[in-house]
Amino acid sequence: MNALSLRRDPLRLAFSKAPWSAAWYLTGYLFIGTALCAVALTAVLTGAVFAITLAGIPLLVAASEAVRWCADVERARLRPRYGVVEGGYREPPGPGVVSKLRTRWQDPATWRDIAYLLGMYVPLVTLDVIVLTLWLTFLAGITLPAWYWAPWQSVHGTRFHGYQLGYFPNGPHGHPGYGLYIDTLPKALLAAAISLILFLLCNYALVATARAHTAAARALLGRQEDPLREAKEVLRRPGPLNTLIPNER
Repeated sequence: MNALSLRRDPLRLAFSKAPWSAAWYLTGYLFIGTALCAVALTAVLTGAVFAITLAGIPLLVAASEAVRWCADVERARLRPRYGVVEGGYREPPGPGVVSKLRTRWQDPATWRDIAYLLGMYVPLVTLDVIVLTLWLTFLAGITLPAWYWAPWQSVHGTRFHGYQLGYFPNGPHGHPGYGLYIDTLPKALLAAAISLILFLLCNYALVATARAHTAAARALLGRQEDPLREAKEVLRRPGPLNTLIPNER
C-alpha cells in the first residue's frame, strides 16, 4: 500500500502523498460512508419489516442487492490501494426469487458487508472525525501569522483583535482568562511553531488511522481465503509427499 506508507522522517512524510491520500480517503468516508450506511440500513430494515408477508421475499432480495451495491462502492474506494477487491459471493443454485433469497441471506459475504457498512460505521466514523479534526486544527495553526489579527470580540464597547486558544470572556487582559490569546505576531509565530511540530507528529496518526480503516474494510469486504490453501496446493503437487499418501481405491 504505497499511497499510505509510513516513513520515519517526519518531514519526508509530510511532503509525501501518504498524509494527503489518507486525509482524502477518511474525508470521503465521512460523506460516502454515511450515505452508504443510510442506504444499507434503510434497505435492511424495510426488508425485515415486511419479512412476515409475501411482499417481504422480493424486498429482502432487493435489500441484499442494495447491500451488495453499497459494499461495491467501498470496494471501488479500496481499488487504488489494494487493487481489485472481490466480494466472493455465492451463486444461487437455481432460478427463482426464493433460491436467490436463501443464497443471499445464507451467504457469509452478505453478513460481512452488513458488518462493515452498519456495524463498523460508528467506531470508524468517530475515529476518523477525531483524527481529521486534530490534523486540520494543527494545519490551520501553522498559518496563524497570516490571519491571527482578523478575529475580534467586543468587551464593554472595546474591540479586541486576536485569535483565542482558550477562554477569554473579558478580553485578553481580563479575568478570568485561560489559554493563549494570540494578539501579537510573536505569539502567532510561537503558536505556529508548536502547531508545526504537532502537525508533523499527527501525520503518523492520520496515516495509521487510514491504514487501519482500509485494512478493516478489506478484511470484511474481500474474499475470505482458506488459511490452508497453500498447504493443500503443496499436497496436490507431485513430489515425495504424495508417495506417503496411499492411493484411494
